[in-house]
Amino acid sequence: MSHGTRSHGPVADGRHAVVVGGGLAGVTTALALADAGVRVTLLEGRPRLGGLAFSFQRGDLTVDNGQHVYLRCCTAYRWFLDRIEGAALAPLQDRLDVPVLDLARPEGRRLGRLRRDALPVPLHLGRSLATYPHLSLADRARVGRAALALKGLDLTDPALDTQDFGSWLAAHGQSARAVEALWDLVGVATLNAVASDASLGLAAMVFKTGLLSDPGAADIGWARVPLGDLHDRLARKALDSAGVRTEVRTRVTSVSSKGNGQWVVEVPGETLVADAVVLAVPQREAHGLLPAGALDAPERLLEIGTAPILNVHVVYDRKVLGRPFFTALGSPVQWVFDRTDSSGLREGQYLAVSQSAAQDEIDEPVAVLRERYLPELERLLPPARGAEVRDFFVTRERTATFAPAPGVGRLRPGARTKASGLCLAGAWTATGWPATMESAVRSGVSAADAVLGALGRPRPQALFEFEEAA
Repeated sequence: MSHGTRSHGPVADGRHAVVVGGGLAGVTTALALADAGVRVTLLEGRPRLGGLAFSFQRGDLTVDNGQHVYLRCCTAYRWFLDRIEGAALAPLQDRLDVPVLDLARPEGRRLGRLRRDALPVPLHLGRSLATYPHLSLADRARVGRAALALKGLDLTDPALDTQDFGSWLAAHGQSARAVEALWDLVGVATLNAVASDASLGLAAMVFKTGLLSDPGAADIGWARVPLGDLHDRLARKALDSAGVRTEVRTRVTSVSSKGNGQWVVEVPGETLVADAVVLAVPQREAHGLLPAGALDAPERLLEIGTAPILNVHVVYDRKVLGRPFFTALGSPVQWVFDRTDSSGLREGQYLAVSQSAAQDEIDEPVAVLRERYLPELERLLPPARGAEVRDFFVTRERTATFAPAPGVGRLRPGARTKASGLCLAGAWTATGWPATMESAVRSGVSAADAVLGALGRPRPQALFEFEEAA
């Protein structure tokens, strides 16, 4: 234990589990199993932990590959932050407050806000909706009726997964403007798809849980430090303290059963024998490692589509944005965050522009994106019009999330496979959530629970406290 700290959980017994993949799902699985007294080896092919929520160096800056946020209702990710002692580094808003700039309106009248009051659901959003300037009075009334209809949907009904959210909204009187200015404003960022491309089941889950379950459920949190500080450095420290053997730059080449209840995991230069294995890797990689017979229809993993996210990074020579973040209408710009302090920038301002559902832009050359987004930022932020751009670059995650398309629910497997002791984890598994950090952590807890069941070990109550908090 390289940090010389006392183990967080019980002393491990002779049972050994191998977790393949060091993203949030894999780290969660490893911590949960170690806390339950299982000896754990975590294997990650990359040189770092954190999966698709990571940081890298660009000159003197520490840059996140993309802007990641979570909500107060993300009880599993909040548990994870507590477990790695990182909650103070990714605080939540005191109260939901989203500035929305509409370029179609004249200057001076462009700012609207989505915020909540300290009132019970659904009154907590009543005043904000009633005064939201980017919707007509008629649209506001129809939005309220649609929200009540959404609240009445049964999330356990499999029929919801066969419908698209856009058609449901249209059938409930939502205009194209209402979809743009409200439903997609939230939905694109959380689902990584526009309403017409999203499963009604997943969209209903997002809006019911985030906006219609508890007054504070949608309060937004984000890291005030580089993501690598949380998902790599602090996660590695927690793993070390729990006694987990963590190996990076270690790619698993095969997983096979010994036939006696044990598993063999092959990596270059080493063969590991385990009582249980968790594949916490993307669905295509999991498909390639699954032994025959582990799933009834393994080809379904290959049918789960993916969706890209593009991030545009701009460093100005001066401050051009006076708030932590905003979102935009009437512009290709979606969400813009101030990342100056977290990046270590000492002069000027660094903005990250997060573009979800970016299928049309993910492969555009940097020069084309520069010509598109710098003028848009100048339109949105008048102080940027006289500022010097000291750096402009993009980060691309072509397979950032699974595509939340109608029908995806039947393709997402649970944690348990038909092979005893072999389990699955990842945001793409059947967590009930879209592909978020919350879904990844929940999948890790489910996989750890499945492994403990296979090993005949008790379920530690502390591990599942977040379920009661949900």
